[in-house]
Amino acid sequence: MHGTIDLAVDSHQKAAADKAWSMPLDDIDVSQPELFRTDSFWPYFDRLRREAPVHYCKDSMFGPYWSVTKYNDIMDIETNHSVFSSAASLGGITIRDVPPDFRRESFIAMDQPRHSAQRKTVAPMFTPTHLDQLAINIRKRSAECLDNLPRNEVFDWVDKVSVELTTQMLAVLFDFPWEDRRKLTRWSDIATTLPGPDGLVATEEDRQVELLECATYFARLWKERVNQPPKSDLLSMMAHSDATRDMDPKNFLGNLILLIVGGNDTTRNTLSGSIYALSKNPEQYSKLRANPELIDSFVPEVIRWQTPLAHMRRTALDDFEFRGQQIRKGDKVVMWYVSGNRDDEVIDRPYEFMIDRARPRTHISFGFGIHRCVGIRLAELQLKIIWEEILKRFDNIEVVGEPKRVYSSFVKGYETLPVRITPDTSTSIWDRSR
Repeated sequence: MHGTIDLAVDSHQKAAADKAWSMPLDDIDVSQPELFRTDSFWPYFDRLRREAPVHYCKDSMFGPYWSVTKYNDIMDIETNHSVFSSAASLGGITIRDVPPDFRRESFIAMDQPRHSAQRKTVAPMFTPTHLDQLAINIRKRSAECLDNLPRNEVFDWVDKVSVELTTQMLAVLFDFPWEDRRKLTRWSDIATTLPGPDGLVATEEDRQVELLECATYFARLWKERVNQPPKSDLLSMMAHSDATRDMDPKNFLGNLILLIVGGNDTTRNTLSGSIYALSKNPEQYSKLRANPELIDSFVPEVIRWQTPLAHMRRTALDDFEFRGQQIRKGDKVVMWYVSGNRDDEVIDRPYEFMIDRARPRTHISFGFGIHRCVGIRLAELQLKIIWEEILKRFDNIEVVGEPKRVYSSFVKGYETLPVRITPDTSTSIWDRSR
């Protein structure tokens, strides 16, 4: 059965490549969510990097936009804050324009100097000392989760492991009521989904109803924290900081959603991606089992390979010529991280998954410059500890079918991933290798 699936996938990929390389260049629209749901976007980005690294799409479901697809060009856009804005008032950080009435500032969707002031509020959560404390909690909860997984039966890795462990971590970071922690997962998914008849919400208005529930829930927690002595959770940090204590309701919800999505989607989809990547590259899985110390390079390599957020967006503040293309004031400029991470001018053999890659942190999955993900070290720590615990328990986790992918050109993730752990694989390679 698995071989049949692989053949179908290969056939689908060939058809996608034929279409990508034969259609008129001006007609290419890499923002189509269906390309990501079917994992067929790769050849389109290959062509753009080669023939039109700064490419204009005049018509898409998200309106006209520029694509920036090469690694170094993305870094140039990321660091040119005088021309390219992240401000929510201009459309924010995703290709999907949020209707003006629903736009909310967060520190990632904010320009200087306000950006740094609000970002610094939560930075203490990610200091080495605090990460050392969190590591104890991550290891304990990872062990409990893995020990309770079913053996010799197919289960969904996304739900049982990726969602559960990242949601537990979010609950710890916010000091959020444990019994309600799956609300955090729901709000993260609601914030990033595309409204439609087959989506989580039918309309933009439906999305706002659920996000209002999120705001109301957190407002109650905020009132508790602001009247208590400062603690080390994210909500208390914001409640007691001059830069965030008096946020208006939209800025408050904007920062909450940023922290929820940032703490959920990235780690969750990279954790799922790590299982899928190893299943597609069994020789790398063997190498990891034989030498668990390779986890240190495996983690950043899988973050590059997966690229859990496909893009970030900026808006041009002025007319600007970039790589020979004339970008106009108000134009939407999309930095495709997923393409930059396959740029062979910067990354050697970028389509290969190599857990012992010489420079595994040469990737742009977390952005670059002042907007680089504030939680990058925590994300790496979570993945490192979870995989240490996996290798202590299981020789092999078998992927038994193709994943169901998210319908989104922003979140590059998995809805489901069927796996199986068989009884004879429940001994420890980690222990035997020492």
